[in-house]
Amino acid sequence: MKLYQLIENNQELKLNDMEISSVTDNTKKVEKDCIFVCVKGGSFDGHTAAAEMLEKGAALVVTERDLGLGDKQFIVENSRKYYGEICAAWFDHPERKMKFIGVTGTNGKTTITNVIKHILMKNGIKTGLIGTIQNEIGDEIIHTENTTPMAFDYMRLLDKMYKAGCKYVIMEVSSFGLAQYRIGPTHFDIGVFTNLTQDHLDYHKTMENYYQAKKMMFDVCDMAIINTDDEYGKRLFGEISCNKKSYGNEREADCRFDEAQISSGGTSFQYCCGEKSYSVSMRMPGMFNVSNVTAVIAAVSETGVPIEKILAPISKYNGVKGRCEIIPTNRDFTVICDYAHTPDAIENVLKSVKEYTKNRLICLFGCGGNRDAKKRPLMAQAAAKYADRLVITSDNPRDEIPEAIIDDILGGLEGSEIPFDVVVDRCKAIHHSLKIAQKGDIIVLAGKGHEDYQVLPGNEHIHFDEREIVSEGLKLI
Repeated sequence: MKLYQLIENNQELKLNDMEISSVTDNTKKVEKDCIFVCVKGGSFDGHTAAAEMLEKGAALVVTERDLGLGDKQFIVENSRKYYGEICAAWFDHPERKMKFIGVTGTNGKTTITNVIKHILMKNGIKTGLIGTIQNEIGDEIIHTENTTPMAFDYMRLLDKMYKAGCKYVIMEVSSFGLAQYRIGPTHFDIGVFTNLTQDHLDYHKTMENYYQAKKMMFDVCDMAIINTDDEYGKRLFGEISCNKKSYGNEREADCRFDEAQISSGGTSFQYCCGEKSYSVSMRMPGMFNVSNVTAVIAAVSETGVPIEKILAPISKYNGVKGRCEIIPTNRDFTVICDYAHTPDAIENVLKSVKEYTKNRLICLFGCGGNRDAKKRPLMAQAAAKYADRLVITSDNPRDEIPEAIIDDILGGLEGSEIPFDVVVDRCKAIHHSLKIAQKGDIIVLAGKGHEDYQVLPGNEHIHFDEREIVSEGLKLI
């Protein structure tokens, strides 16, 4: 691709137009006649390597300041943001060729995006999905490392989606993806805000920073669907200027749910919008899923799909892997696997499951290492609020000592009378929870959800699928 095609506002360029071989912000991927974008990260600043990258053959470096590199430097205000834009140009702007629905918030993103994709596909609309569990191009499944891919990978994925015939892209939009401008110049036809609770403060430092990162999506959005049951949602609704609708349980909401009936086998409720009310039935349990599906209906309605063609696919949808997923046991107790890894998420899932628990509710959970340590005691407090017994164990300890993480968790149980067991090894902890289960109990395995691996100290990745571990554990009791 030609240099002047990539650098659209090229009046400041002093180089003649030339063929560019690639674009990158990674020093290891620099090649002859490429463009290297200097991005400052948490531990490395690409500006410090700019001269070296030119020596390696780069045709041009994009910088945020004058590095004394003459006509080989192009200065921009925000090089990280500019990298997203130049990646979009490299793939001939696939973000301009499809419609986008973005979902952001702390909890609920995966369920909402997956249900929306399911509805559109059932209505004959080929759809791409970008999310935590996996990326999808129609029925094709693609492995993912990040909820929101890095800028170049993101645009390459969009290009594949467009060439495969996708009309819509449904995506989870993480706070990292927004704050780091990974989505480039993507514009959203519809944006959904679910809620905001404590998470990722190891990166954002404060809840205000976290909120402002999420809010960025609604600067590039035509229609916002916002959960005004959430305090941050109410604030967001009052601060943004795009078209917007509120959703939730409150009567003032533009789209609301009412008369919810919840059981382990499924849920029914009334979806109310204006003067109209519709009966909704679904196989996914939980009041949080009532809220999620209300957002789904409100969002898909904006695409022009008739309401009856929205409700029918919802009624037959089995749910998302690792989101309040029932693991078969053929025993007189129930095991549920859920990704809940924040205080609010664990409280929501336990509160919902408690409503149909016939005997005891047992919650097994841990907290990830190298992540926000402040939420660890809050996780314990949230779990103790609805569970009858806790099994405290590891999640992904990463580079931290698992016992030290558990000590932080236990700080939240000071003064609590809830019985708990500590079993550091998560596999043994799951087997232990199965051994202590009684008739009518429900065991919630919180934190891992869809993940089929565990990250141990030393960055050791091991295969770890809780469905397999439950199956093995059942053979031991």
